[in-house]
Amino acid sequence: MSSEDGAESRQPGGVPASVRAQLLATEHWGLLASRSTAQGEVLTRISMFLTFTSASVVSMALVGQATGFSGAFVLLAVVVLFIDTAIGLLTQLRVLNVAHEDLMYVTAMNRLRAAYVDLDPGVAPYLMAAHHDDEAGSKQTYYFFGNRGSFSHVAGSSMIFMTTANAALIAILAGLLVTLAGAGTPAAPVVGAVCGTAFLVVSAVRGFRSYRGVWRGFTPLSPTPPGSE
Repeated sequence: MSSEDGAESRQPGGVPASVRAQLLATEHWGLLASRSTAQGEVLTRISMFLTFTSASVVSMALVGQATGFSGAFVLLAVVVLFIDTAIGLLTQLRVLNVAHEDLMYVTAMNRLRAAYVDLDPGVAPYLMAAHHDDEAGSKQTYYFFGNRGSFSHVAGSSMIFMTTANAALIAILAGLLVTLAGAGTPAAPVVGAVCGTAFLVVSAVRGFRSYRGVWRGFTPLSPTPPGSE
């Protein structure tokens, strides 16, 4: 290999391109491992929440049959639902955090792909995942074909699933509290529906604002070229 070839194989700073590629690949695998761990952990948390909630509902049914669904049963149901709701809210918070972490890992890997393209521009046409570390790039990496709407992505997410489950728990709990307060049975479903819907809407708005806040405070190194989104 001539001295000119040797100079071309080195990047600024005197580091050979092959070494840079190895360093980038090592970081890439580390991000993949961290992303997989976070996803596995949050799915386990959701499964634990569902198992605990299912078990508590079955337990309440058994106690209700034993007590004839008396006033003591209603008090027990309120306590159990408070516990279920608390666990659900903590799980929802973790799901939101992991959603942000997943976006973080995807954006970081997009940035690494940009470095791969810098090393060898010829690989760009073969990358279905994006090599741009901005919002448009993250959307491409989440869905390569680019024709799935944002509503489908959000509505089918674990975050909306947990929010809906918690909204149902809050609705039931609010209805029971209204019943205990003596407002009457007809008022319970109305109050429950209002509380559950309000929680669902507030959580969705807060989640959207949180997502937008991520991109407002982030400066990409390799943004998507105008007109290619």
